[in-house]
Amino acid sequence: MSTEIIKNELLGESYYSIDHPSGLKIFVYPKENYESSYAVFGTRYGSIDVCFRADGQQDFITVPEGIAHFLEHKLFESEELDAFARYAKTGASANAYTSFDRTCYLFTCTGNFKDSFEILLDFVQSPYFTEETVAKEQGIIGQELTMYKDIPEMEVFYNMLRAMYSVHPVRIDIGGTVESISEITAQRLYDCYNTFYNPSNMALAVAGNVTPEAVLEVADRLLKSKEPVTIERRFFPEPPQVCTDYTQQTFNIATPLFSLGYKETYSEPERSLKEIMVTSMLLEIIAGNTSVLYERLLKDELINTEFSAEYFTGYGYAACIFSGESSDPKRVRECINEEIARLRREGITDEQFEVARRKYYGRVITCFNEVDDIANSLIVSHFQKIPLFEEFDLLPGITKSDIEARLEATLREEYSSLSVVI
Repeated sequence: MSTEIIKNELLGESYYSIDHPSGLKIFVYPKENYESSYAVFGTRYGSIDVCFRADGQQDFITVPEGIAHFLEHKLFESEELDAFARYAKTGASANAYTSFDRTCYLFTCTGNFKDSFEILLDFVQSPYFTEETVAKEQGIIGQELTMYKDIPEMEVFYNMLRAMYSVHPVRIDIGGTVESISEITAQRLYDCYNTFYNPSNMALAVAGNVTPEAVLEVADRLLKSKEPVTIERRFFPEPPQVCTDYTQQTFNIATPLFSLGYKETYSEPERSLKEIMVTSMLLEIIAGNTSVLYERLLKDELINTEFSAEYFTGYGYAACIFSGESSDPKRVRECINEEIARLRREGITDEQFEVARRKYYGRVITCFNEVDDIANSLIVSHFQKIPLFEEFDLLPGITKSDIEARLEATLREEYSSLSVVI
């Protein structure tokens, strides 16, 4: 077992990066004067992983859409007490989530850390699936998926993804569909579990009122070693064109919702950290709450303070997305395109660049105040093969020219889709 202490002089903080004999990467980030502790056990396995092959497999395997999310639900169960019932006895607050590219199990507590940590390591490593329990869960998750269809905020987002993407599985709801989950069997769950829930494809992060000694005392006892696995994910190259530039759905709501996405295509599946940072700053300049566009849209009552912009990116997909509420989403789209064209024509000012740079820096710093943000960032940075503190190293070297070059390369109107719920 090897342990490395990684420090950041600017923050005056450090964390432990541990290569455990089980093959698992463990991160421990002690925070002095914090009462709470937060632990997250994650696997690089999400809803887009529907076609893959592991060591020794000649052909790619295709699995039902939504199986990663289904597996997350099932893992909390056991032949005896489920994990939530066990956590109720320790007083910890536990949860889990499946995203497009990862699944994570977590808890937070202010006491009984050891007992809660033991539960986390135990149930994540102890799958229990039968055809009977799978059939029962299909009914439960089927109802959940039907319920999600009644949530306009979710529908407007997924409708936008389906409008943009024709090939990549990011266009499919994370939970799949009622039809796709009906194809899930206990054996398929075990196949996916044994592939993706391997220590070499996972990571564990703990932050807050903890020490590496306390974490390792439990980890050494409970972590199970497995032969490392190499997983090849199928890359779904997308055509640059969108499926449709506009999609609309009707809900019983007071104000229309919208999601406007500008699709990007690449020959490589993943973006660099610098590209992500530069794009995030560009979106701040275009539509941040101190931008010309934001103030004009507010003044004209075309948006409210729910308006936001984000860079949505993962394995094989990337898009700049503007979302919010508006009485006239089509006019908002026109205004965004006009502002993008104006910035290309007139350029970005030094003041705009400096404001965006400082705001980005402030957001990064703020993340290190919350133990859940720290632990989840450690998991994400590990899966992306990006050191946690690298943003601090890259930020001083980002220039206005970088932002302007990115503006020229992205946010093309012809590759955009507007999703509206009216």
